[in-house]
Amino acid sequence: MSPRTQAVLIGGAFIGVLSAVPIVSTANCCCLWIIGGGVVTAYLLQQGQPSPIDFGDAALVGGLAGVCGAFVYAVVSVPVQLITRPVQDRLTDLLRGNADIPPEVVRIVEKLTASGATAILFGFVFMLVAGAFFATLGGLLGGLIFRRGGPPSAPSPGPTTSTASSGRPPS
Repeated sequence: MSPRTQAVLIGGAFIGVLSAVPIVSTANCCCLWIIGGGVVTAYLLQQGQPSPIDFGDAALVGGLAGVCGAFVYAVVSVPVQLITRPVQDRLTDLLRGNADIPPEVVRIVEKLTASGATAILFGFVFMLVAGAFFATLGGLLGGLIFRRGGPPSAPSPGPTTSTASSGRPPS
C-alpha cells in the first residue's frame, strides 16, 4: 500500500469514527474532526516521504480523506444507531409523558428519531460535501504545519580567495 493511500485511509477513519460517536461528534459542530482528519492526512503523507510535500498533494489527500471519512461515518453509524435506539425511544416516551413540553416539540423529536436510516443518509450526504471541502482545507493547513524543508542546497560557488590574502579584489 502506498504512503498516500495509507494516509488517506487513516485520515478517513479519523474523520468517520470521531464524527459518528455520539458524544465525541459534538466537537464536529465546527467541522473540527473533518479539518483535523485533513491535517492528520497531510502529516502522515509528509512522514511517508523524505522530500517536502507539495501543497496540492496535501490538499488532494485531505479531500480524499474527507470522502473516505463519509463512507466510514456511514458504516460506523449503523451500529451506533442500533445501540442508541433504545435511549432515543426512552427519551421520546419521557417527552410525551411530560405536560410541560409543548406538543410541537414532541412531534419534532419524534420525526428526528423516527428513522435511523434517514438520519444516516442525511449524515452521509452532509459528511460527503462538508468532508470533501473542510478536509481539503485541513490538508492545506497540515501541509503548512508539517512540510519539511528541502534538502540542504549546495553552497554557491564563490571566490576562493579573499582580498586579505591576495591583496586584490576577487574577479
